[in-house]
Amino acid sequence: MHKLLVLYPKPADPDHFRDYYVTNHLPLAMKMPGLLAWRYSFDVAATEGEAPYFAVFEADFADAAAMAAASASPEGQRAADDVANYATGGVVIIDYPVQDSAG
Repeated sequence: MHKLLVLYPKPADPDHFRDYYVTNHLPLAMKMPGLLAWRYSFDVAATEGEAPYFAVFEADFADAAAMAAASASPEGQRAADDVANYATGGVVIIDYPVQDSAG
């Protein structure tokens, strides 16, 4: 399993972010080939102090190659190009292989 994690700092207009993200961006992201599962939240909290992020998105792919193919696909490019339309606070994108106890 390989995970894509997108962290969003607070945008200039949180209401616009929420509306645009759900109405426009998520439908684009959901079309990425090879996407096994996805989840997001606008309720990001820190265990102490203020959370450095406003929202988070997670996507699961079978492996790094599947994630790379999805990102390079026309659907992946459309999703990437769309980020500027709502993420005025910036974006942090990381990916990593998932290690679990299942062996």
